[in-house]
Amino acid sequence: MALVRIDVRFDALDAFVEETHHAVVSITDADTIIALGSLHDRLQQPIGVWLELSEDYSAQMAARDVATLSWLIPLDTVVVSALPAEASARVLEALLTNDEVNFSNEVATLVGAYNRPAPPTAVAVWSFDGTQLRRGDVVFREASRQVSDAGEATTYR
Repeated sequence: MALVRIDVRFDALDAFVEETHHAVVSITDADTIIALGSLHDRLQQPIGVWLELSEDYSAQMAARDVATLSWLIPLDTVVVSALPAEASARVLEALLTNDEVNFSNEVATLVGAYNRPAPPTAVAVWSFDGTQLRRGDVVFREASRQVSDAGEATTYR
């Protein structure tokens, strides 16, 4: 099992769509959510999204964006890159349901929160702390890098 991240320039989206295979995508020079949403009528296979969280872009905001994007494209994976990564991923994951969220950790305290509608299909949430990808007990590290017309691909195993 592996997870492939592709860093794509906005002007290379056409090459990405033509070469598409399952990957987690980050747009290097544009808003990733908006750029991937613009592909709503061109993607046939599920893809993932790689999101860099910050003080200005919290896990709560990312959850809203992921839920919206999941209704536009076939989305099955999200990677949250942040510190603390696992705590941020747990917040995002909690908010990808139709349920009321009452949750607290070192990143957020949510009381009576909703993020509806939930994605139409399950979205696997991974965390990335700068060196490791993690989802539950599964941990991947960078295995290889490759450059193509679509962008730079990093494989994690």
